[in-house]
Amino acid sequence: MMTPRATKPAAAVSTPRQAIRPLMTNGYEIDADFVVYRLEEAGATLLALPGTGYSTRLRTSSLEIVRTALESYGWTETQIRPLVPSAEKIDRMDEAMSWIPLIPLDRYVLRRVVGARSLVHPITDRHLFPWRRLGKALGSDHKAIQRWHAQGIAMIVAALRAAP
Repeated sequence: MMTPRATKPAAAVSTPRQAIRPLMTNGYEIDADFVVYRLEEAGATLLALPGTGYSTRLRTSSLEIVRTALESYGWTETQIRPLVPSAEKIDRMDEAMSWIPLIPLDRYVLRRVVGARSLVHPITDRHLFPWRRLGKALGSDHKAIQRWHAQGIAMIVAALRAAP
């Protein structure tokens, strides 16, 4: 025989999570996973930007000479480059990278850890700075680096939630 389920009083009924947490404009919740995802996406976009091309620096002209017949046919060994990111991805990168200064200036080590950890190779999706390499560079344990990264992300999340 089935027993009736106990119901909560009207005052104890919980509200949905979306009503408690503020939402981004595109419908995603602001939490640590969202911030880490956006920062890593921004780091991959930053690394996918071409290092050459039109810029404001002084350009010098040079005559390009084809040295061998293989080069004229394009049979050279070159590095695989990711596609140039779209304007929308660059805008998202600018927005996400503007979150790093939300970490207070006196916590500059947290800024460095969060910024370095956001750099992800656009082709292999691997972090340029693994936890142990960051620990070695900063002279600390990799577990401490993970805690500092979590603290920096928590500061960004708190600042984004507090923003109107």
